[in-house]
Amino acid sequence: MLPFKLVYHERYDLNLGAHVFPSQKFRLIHEMLFRENIAAPQDFLRPEAASDEDILRVHTADWVRKLKTGALTASDVMKLEVPYSPELVEAVWLAAGGSILAAQSALRDGFGSNLGGGFHHAYPGHGEGFCAIHDVAVAIRKLQADGAVEKAMVVDTDVHHGNGTAAIFRNDPTVFTISIHQENNYPAHKPPSNIDLNMEDRVEDDEYFGALIPAVQKAMDEFQPEILFYVGGADPYCEDQLGGLSLTREGLKRRDRGVFEEARRRKIPVATVLAGGYARRVEDTVRIHVNTILAARDVALAFPSASVARS
Repeated sequence: MLPFKLVYHERYDLNLGAHVFPSQKFRLIHEMLFRENIAAPQDFLRPEAASDEDILRVHTADWVRKLKTGALTASDVMKLEVPYSPELVEAVWLAAGGSILAAQSALRDGFGSNLGGGFHHAYPGHGEGFCAIHDVAVAIRKLQADGAVEKAMVVDTDVHHGNGTAAIFRNDPTVFTISIHQENNYPAHKPPSNIDLNMEDRVEDDEYFGALIPAVQKAMDEFQPEILFYVGGADPYCEDQLGGLSLTREGLKRRDRGVFEEARRRKIPVATVLAGGYARRVEDTVRIHVNTILAARDVALAFPSASVARS
């Protein structure tokens, strides 16, 4: 049994068919956690879809209407880069609900993990890069609206810059954003995060870790967030098809563990969501995402005195 809850819904699959985004990974992660006795049924929470009220705290009414009625233009679909379907809409509304639930669990237990989400390229009025609804932003605004937190931090470790996150929270003093990403990669336009760590091509484990952890430490100490959203990218992996960094699987787990330890030492609750992962072997992507759960488990057990979230 895990010391925190996992959030999963079988309808997380984006119904993409043959596509570079392996939307079956959500199901495969769920299966691996059971197969390897990492998690048991009682470790899981089943989310409900986020309410339209929750979604509209971040997204425009016009974009929500387009998604719910299938009225996307050819330009909308081109930016989104995935085919439209009712199943896609259901999946992203559920992912947003899952990130809300994971965040609420983190405030209670110190950690909470959504086995979906991390759709960080979504903007208020359009989707980009496989991302239609920005689940992390929706979760942050929901927590703030409920009075559960005032200040939140996002640490985004996807190989691609978190452009939607940066745009949504730009000039917002209540949310601090960090993105560590490959500089010479998608998206072409990168709105500024509070901290952007621009990695050169083929950066390896030590250089990456050496850039990320000091930045996280400094930001946590100065900003003092009440919750941290960790966007766990599997795509800095050396064999990723859409990435150009050279991290190993062990280096990625070390990355996760390092951020979690810094948060745990400061008694900052952590909600984890997934992000990109396009390894040539989908099982590598699945293993990297599962390792994020294992890193959270290891840190939670190593720092039991830090398990009480801030009031």
